[in-house]
Amino acid sequence: MTIEYYNQNAQNFVNGTLNVAMDSLYAPFVKLLPKQALILDAGCGSGRDTKAFLSMGFKVEAIDASKEMVKHATSYTGIDVQHKTFQEINATEKYDAIWACASLLHVPRSGLLGVFTKLAASLKAGGVWYLSFKYGNTERVKDGRTFNDMDEKAIELTLSHMPNLKLVEMWTTEDARPERDERWLNIIVKKHKTG
Repeated sequence: MTIEYYNQNAQNFVNGTLNVAMDSLYAPFVKLLPKQALILDAGCGSGRDTKAFLSMGFKVEAIDASKEMVKHATSYTGIDVQHKTFQEINATEKYDAIWACASLLHVPRSGLLGVFTKLAASLKAGGVWYLSFKYGNTERVKDGRTFNDMDEKAIELTLSHMPNLKLVEMWTTEDARPERDERWLNIIVKKHKTG
């Protein structure tokens, strides 16, 4: 249902998100990364963040579950964006960092731990992961999309099942898009080095 929404409304979504200023969210993430880090943009949407990270000198791989978003993001970023769901990620300790901005919020609560496990497995030891959710603690359907809203307690509960992930920072922000008054929960976690 959610993927179909993005396939049918891709251009409207791109128009509404492509030019949103994201520097204040990039800053606490990129300061933790090594030079030329390989970032997975998980659920890249328009490709806005992928393009920004490429311009900063990072290497980026990007995925999205919507074919229409993949087409746009590939054209916009100049890299080969992969048509892939979170559940199809099978890499092991490949990425220095994961950027999952406003994408995991479409994963039902019942499937979130499985997706966290797959993404964590794809992250190198010592790797950094940014993720964001609309602020709240409910699952809902709005305009043909499923939303899994999270608050601090919900994130902490999920992370309690992931002992290899350590919370680095968690903060709330207001939606940067005009005429939106939603709050967002931003989270940065780091994967423990083993041994």
